[in-house]
Amino acid sequence: MGEMELRWRWKDFDDLDTRELYDILALRQEVFVVEQSCPYPDIDGEDAAAWHLLGGMERHGGRLGAYLRVLPAGTRYAETSIGRVVVRPELRGRETGRALMREGLRYIAERAGGEVPVRVEAQAHLEAFYRGLGFETVSDPYEVDGIPHVQMLRTLRGS
Repeated sequence: MGEMELRWRWKDFDDLDTRELYDILALRQEVFVVEQSCPYPDIDGEDAAAWHLLGGMERHGGRLGAYLRVLPAGTRYAETSIGRVVVRPELRGRETGRALMREGLRYIAERAGGEVPVRVEAQAHLEAFYRGLGFETVSDPYEVDGIPHVQMLRTLRGS
């Protein structure tokens, strides 16, 4: 299963159907809470303000394979931010994460119409991954729910 098997769909929170919302929350819980052994409040009240990118696995009945959310500037940070970046375990190591982020960045740039800074709060072990996507580290490492993180920024040029 590679990135080409994923079909990208953007949804506003109000356009998510019940199954899509369930699938998003289930995947985030599977990875961020269970796999990473990190009980934290995933349902943080910010999903309603977000644009949601769902990567459906076409050969598996559209099952959610990858996901991220984009928060508008002024929601969590002064800048537009990308968060809850998650790839189903069986899709890792196949460039799926890069494809997911590239689509997220493309969407933000398309909507921007000019220059737009984008922030990620990255788990520190993924710093090189985000650097490879053009982000620069702008903070010292710090812990969030027991996991080291860093703040990273990138400026996109809109269309």
